[in-house]
Amino acid sequence: MTTAAPAAPLSRAHPDHPGYKWLALSNTTLGVLMATMNSSIVLISLPAIFRGIGINPLEPGNISYLLWMIMGYMLVTAVLVVTLGRFGDMYGRAKIYNAGFAVFTVASIALALDPFSGGGGAMWLILIRVVQGIGGAMLMANATAILTDAFPAERRGFAIGTNSVAAIGGSFIGLLVGGVLSEVDWRLVFWVSVPFGVLGTIWAYKTLRDPAGRREHRIDWWGNLTFGIGLILLLVGVIYAIQPYGGHAEGWTNPFVLGCLIAGVVVLAIFCVVETRVTQPMFHLELFRIRAFTFGLVATLMSALSRGGLQFMLIIWLQGIWLPLHGYEYEQTPLWSAIYMLPLTIGFLVSAPISGVLSDRFGARLFATGGLVIVALTFVGLLILPTDFNYWWFAAILLVNGIGSGLFISPNMTGIMNSLPADQRGAGSGMMSTLQNSGMALSIGIFFSMLIAGLASSMPAALLGGLTAQNVPAGVAQQVAALPPVGTLFAAFLGYNPMAEILGPTVLGTLPPENAATLVGKQFFPNLVTGAFHDGLVVVFAVAIAVSLVGAVASLFRGGKYVHGQDGAADRVEPAEGDPAGPALPAPTVAHAAPSGVSTAAMQTSSGTNGAFSTAGAGAPRGRDTGSAAVLTGRVTTPDGRAVGATLTATDSGGTQIGRARTDAEGSFTLRARPGTALLICSAPGHAPRAETVTIGVGGTRHDVVLESSGRPARTPVAGS
Repeated sequence: MTTAAPAAPLSRAHPDHPGYKWLALSNTTLGVLMATMNSSIVLISLPAIFRGIGINPLEPGNISYLLWMIMGYMLVTAVLVVTLGRFGDMYGRAKIYNAGFAVFTVASIALALDPFSGGGGAMWLILIRVVQGIGGAMLMANATAILTDAFPAERRGFAIGTNSVAAIGGSFIGLLVGGVLSEVDWRLVFWVSVPFGVLGTIWAYKTLRDPAGRREHRIDWWGNLTFGIGLILLLVGVIYAIQPYGGHAEGWTNPFVLGCLIAGVVVLAIFCVVETRVTQPMFHLELFRIRAFTFGLVATLMSALSRGGLQFMLIIWLQGIWLPLHGYEYEQTPLWSAIYMLPLTIGFLVSAPISGVLSDRFGARLFATGGLVIVALTFVGLLILPTDFNYWWFAAILLVNGIGSGLFISPNMTGIMNSLPADQRGAGSGMMSTLQNSGMALSIGIFFSMLIAGLASSMPAALLGGLTAQNVPAGVAQQVAALPPVGTLFAAFLGYNPMAEILGPTVLGTLPPENAATLVGKQFFPNLVTGAFHDGLVVVFAVAIAVSLVGAVASLFRGGKYVHGQDGAADRVEPAEGDPAGPALPAPTVAHAAPSGVSTAAMQTSSGTNGAFSTAGAGAPRGRDTGSAAVLTGRVTTPDGRAVGATLTATDSGGTQIGRARTDAEGSFTLRARPGTALLICSAPGHAPRAETVTIGVGGTRHDVVLESSGRPARTPVAGS
């Protein structure tokens, strides 16, 4: 029998060190903060960026540049997060995350050094933003999985809630910082991310590590290809549907758009077929059999659909109508719209961490479901609010909306990640991010289309009457009235004076000075389109209400508190009140042959609370005091030194399981348990099981195990066992 010798103290950068989780939280929080801050900085700085490269984004031929600057980053991250999350499962989440920091930083430098102007400058920015999106996808796909690995189940809500606060805080900080920096030099908008990126890259490389137990996988090339192509086609179709086509205000009748949408759906259907045929798929479709995972994802998509539409509608509402009516110059409206939307951020910052902590104790369903119901009620409030509203009513509604969103997001993300087996967390996190980003992109396309449809029905007549009343020639007034509303919306969104952009100096210069001043004044355009705009808002918010309620119903069906065990067995923890039936699927049991001299009872997981174990890092029975965590590390090999894929179980003197682990591709294992003497049982297909007494120390103990061949061929393991 091998004598257990005390191991060297673990460094803080070791995944088993008690302080490692705080390193993981601080680094992933920095990554999320940088990514979200960068996104909102670019959004608010678009007018300065396009002026800097000498291009007017509102000219008909340049609308595509504008769309791709807004949507390109979002599309790339939506497409790649599942693939890059799966790469994290295969090659190490910390490695892919670290690479994401580096790619993001290099892309930020390249954006700031744009050597071109005009269309060439715009294409450079769009293409490098795509590269930056790859880095952002690496960060987003693996950050949540890293936190799930680092934090025990009872603390994940707090960690993910903190991360979510950083995301929302980064969005607001980006709006403010971008509003200031873009006034100085548009290149500073990209340079500001570089110090964060350099710091994060070095810090991630120095501190983040992957836990033992990573499995080798093959790359599912066909799955990655069909998923990427299908999602790209679908989102490209939605993006181009915003643009006018063939005399229509929108492009939904464009054969290119229809072709993209149909082909995207077909290719995604092929992806689903491919994933059922390959031995190691990019995404295990059987994960959808986990109720907490499936309904959590449906709720995620519905929330993203409603939230994306809300943000863009509020920005256009404030910048195009409310702020000019209240005396603000159009050039100032992007910054002031961010300031006036601050209650939304405050509500989220208050509720997200609190709901995350509470969901650790009570589960996700109550908070996530209630949060979406609150969000739906705030849409009702926005629906009945007049277009020229009293700001304090508006602020109160936004505050409550932020509270509802915070109640939903942190518990929902935690519930989804808790439901996944450890080797599927990267892909699962990627799927969650895909639905979030895709939902945002789809909502922009869908809600923009609804708003444009509402404006197109009544805005032309209002424009024609208003322009002719100000002595604009009838021919010019008719041409302006016939223009698609999308240009007017984008002008308001970017902080341009819509009438000044549409009429131009040539027309305005021919008018009497008092008429020209009226047309480009702060009151003319908002008063002209208020009725038409409100008609569009009614449709948008009505759909947002319905989508939020669908998400709430999906969240309700997720079940009670549910954590997937470290050994791959699903583990239900304290079913929520009114949900006594337990999980949708029974938890699979894992049985091992008992070694000679060891009772079968000592090999089995006790039923009930005391026998349950989870990703809480210790594998210790729930419901009793586990004391200080201890770690046993080592390797399982054959007598000639070859690595063995084995399962190790530690039991106390009473036969109760106190820890469990699996070896990685090198035969190494890390087992967390209560300190003291334990019986270590090691079993592997094709090998004789072995039971040894070991002493597990708080400072870390090393113990290697040698397994002899049983002389019988190894059985093919059951998938997921």
